[in-house]
Amino acid sequence: MFRKMKFLLTICLLLISIPTLTTAQQHGNQHATLTREQTREAEQRLSDLGYWTGPVDGVFDRATQSALIAFQKWEGRPITGQLTLDELDAIRASISPKARDLGYAHVEVDLDRQVLLIVSDNDAVRVLPISTGNEKSFIDEGQESIAHTPRGRFVVYEKEFGWHTGSLGAIYDANFISGGVAIHGSRNVPLGPASHGCIRVPMFAAREVSKLLPVGTIVLVYDKVSFVSAKSWVENPKLKQEGLLISAADDDPNQAAATRSRSKAFSFRKARPRMIRAD
Repeated sequence: MFRKMKFLLTICLLLISIPTLTTAQQHGNQHATLTREQTREAEQRLSDLGYWTGPVDGVFDRATQSALIAFQKWEGRPITGQLTLDELDAIRASISPKARDLGYAHVEVDLDRQVLLIVSDNDAVRVLPISTGNEKSFIDEGQESIAHTPRGRFVVYEKEFGWHTGSLGAIYDANFISGGVAIHGSRNVPLGPASHGCIRVPMFAAREVSKLLPVGTIVLVYDKVSFVSAKSWVENPKLKQEGLLISAADDDPNQAAATRSRSKAFSFRKARPRMIRAD
């Protein structure tokens, strides 16, 4: 009798341990290091979806991690920057991001997701993670300002190449859109808003981004409640030209009022009451 009970107890313990072992194995697989071929597959799929990956070589470098972070931001997944089997499965099952405005080449800055989309004429996208204004107050040259990234529709009105350093930090290949606020390369692109108002992009893509944003490029900056289409600018180039003039005038307080009085076609929110030329 005792031997029979001992045997039954052993069987029960084995049955209980099987799901536990299976769960542990699954958990380990979820976080296991991927092979180079799996990493290459993830890179290729991310690139096909429109995320900016850099070379598809099976090496999990900063460019690959940047593409993964952009994917996680867009899909609303936990932003870990870690390529696991779970992430690979999610990448396999995903579809390409879609721009808010369609039918013309432009740039979109999604402040909620913290991503930038470069949109082509055929609506294909290239997506990068960004960091924008954190809405905190700061002091610059004795004046208090708010680290705000302006919402609205803008036009790239000026470009600077290479590194430039101001009182707020360093910027690389800056593309100015409003009041000294620029899309620019940065060595520091955190997962969330952290800038003084500018739109930071990762350094590995900064030069190529600048090449894709000539003067006159339309840039839409929006959150959940502030989207404004620029299709009217495409249909009427005069409106786009006025948009460029207003963006440029916002850099010069002496011209801003005169320029605004010439155009009632649209309005926008100014980033700050003074020119900001960094970060």
